[in-house]
Amino acid sequence: MGHLWHRYLAILTLVVLVASSCGGTKEVLNISEEEKMAFTQKMGDTITIANDETEYEIIIIEPGYNYWLNSMAKPEGYYSQSYLENRNMIYVIEWNQRVLQPHRYDPDLYELQIDYSSNIDYGYEVNYKLYNYFIYFQRKYNQRLGPFIPRI
Repeated sequence: MGHLWHRYLAILTLVVLVASSCGGTKEVLNISEEEKMAFTQKMGDTITIANDETEYEIIIIEPGYNYWLNSMAKPEGYYSQSYLENRNMIYVIEWNQRVLQPHRYDPDLYELQIDYSSNIDYGYEVNYKLYNYFIYFQRKYNQRLGPFIPRI
């Protein structure tokens, strides 16, 4: 009887630990009034991200992104290209998974897949602007595309 009781207690403890780790508090994003204003700007609704050397191009049609990029984002050169590439790969994988699940994720937010390969050098500017779009998107729409809190 004692052995069975210890086993039951161990299972109960494990269930409590798992439940408490799953239901933990999420860190709330601190969005300033200035950033909220940037989200609503209409300047530069369309931004083209291109690298002439590699002939790759991303077109972002998102009201407020260009303004936010120029007023809120860390400046070019703040992050290394390898940092940006690593984060972009994580974000692209999650983004593409959400595009494929329109019943679970808002298809108005996740419309098209992003063709991004870790085997291609897109250059610094493409990676910088794509990374910042992911940060902008997560902050504006209160989404989480990876394990990282989207900070600026």
